[in-house]
Amino acid sequence: MVRRGLIPVHSPLESLMDPLTQLRAISPIDGRYADKVEELRPLFSEYALIRYRVNVELGWLEALASEAGIPEVRPLSSGAEASLRRLRDEFSTEDAERAKEIEKTTNHDVKAIEYFLKERLAHCSELLPILEFVHFACTSEDINNLAYASMLQDARELVILPLMAHLIETVREQARRYAKDAMLSRTHGQPATPTTMGKEFANVVARLRRQYQQLAAVELQGKINGAVGNFNAHRIAYPDVDWPALAQRFVQSLGLCWNPYTTQIEPHDYVGEWAHALQRFNTVVIDFDRDVWGYISLGYFKQRLVAGEVGSSTMPHKVNPIDFENSEGNLGIANVLLSHFAEKLPISRWQRDLTDSTVLRNIGVAVAHTVIAFKSTLKGLGKLEIDRSVLERDLDENWEVLAEPIQTVMRRYGVERPYEKLKELTRGRRIRPEDLRAFVEDLDVPPDAKARLLALTPKTYLGYAEMLTNEI
Repeated sequence: MVRRGLIPVHSPLESLMDPLTQLRAISPIDGRYADKVEELRPLFSEYALIRYRVNVELGWLEALASEAGIPEVRPLSSGAEASLRRLRDEFSTEDAERAKEIEKTTNHDVKAIEYFLKERLAHCSELLPILEFVHFACTSEDINNLAYASMLQDARELVILPLMAHLIETVREQARRYAKDAMLSRTHGQPATPTTMGKEFANVVARLRRQYQQLAAVELQGKINGAVGNFNAHRIAYPDVDWPALAQRFVQSLGLCWNPYTTQIEPHDYVGEWAHALQRFNTVVIDFDRDVWGYISLGYFKQRLVAGEVGSSTMPHKVNPIDFENSEGNLGIANVLLSHFAEKLPISRWQRDLTDSTVLRNIGVAVAHTVIAFKSTLKGLGKLEIDRSVLERDLDENWEVLAEPIQTVMRRYGVERPYEKLKELTRGRRIRPEDLRAFVEDLDVPPDAKARLLALTPKTYLGYAEMLTNEI
């Protein structure tokens, strides 16, 4: 089998909600931020969920015809296959609306799709005799778990990973740009050993890459094994068919990993892994947002002005770091939801309860807030202009940070109480360059070591910062 197609990014849905609807939207995802999540509507909307379910139902019917070897469902002609393909590929908003109309009677969303498909397929004379094999031996969860797994797969491959990669590459480019820009570190908020702005960005790149790889590696699982996971109905109807093997091939044809051990529901453990991986990536971005916000506050970065923008309703001078704040806020919402998905979804009473249903419908909400956040961080990064004069002034006002290299060299050459002597000289005090130089001149260390220390400045005490940055 081959995978039965990704849901395309473009769909018959309107590209955006109309302005009036946006103004009346309860969620800012469909209101204020509607234009930022347009690419998610074909993946997470109600229309999308119905389409994914249709894809699974039709795929299962095809598998029964082509592989089960049961006499009542013969291999389909090219014409019948084309009919199924058109229904899948040309699935429209009107089709989804018809399924929702049927649901008003059934009060069951998956059964409504079964009836919708039977209604549509009844027009094909070859398919008419096998209408009762639509949804054959399936429980609703057989369809739903595969629909949601396909949804997460497409969202990951089409939207999330590409946007993550774009963010990582943007941070990497800026790391290289700032590789030589020495800056004062602040550990516990206090002046500390110098680094470079580029190296701080490079640290983020390394962290984001690791979390990207972990999200990409999550195996998305699926099952189609009946009411309690034992193929009870399948086997009683056709005892000679190897149903586990057929089900495995079908699930794998969707690009998913087969889970042979389930109750009525696929246990959603992988959804927890998926959610936690995305949450960890988001957490790194939050940390980065806050750091850049702080660097803007210190004056290390200026923000390019945008004509017509206002920073404050009362203070005309302000240029606020709103993009990084917007990102942090949206990631906070996303991570709360992702945490709930990971904690709740793997739990189901006995063989099935329905608490996962409404939770799964909100996966797109978490992804939407994540996408909004990533785009805000990228927008903010595009406005940054480093102010090297502020970085240099900050370094020049904190010569006491050179107490570390001096006491370290003193240790090498056996000078007594090196740490304590530098502590006495520098702790809690601003030190002038001449104070440190006078201290070094009196040290009993080899001339070459003394020369290195005398030549050292906060701006040049950088270790391998530039090299490490350029290797990222």
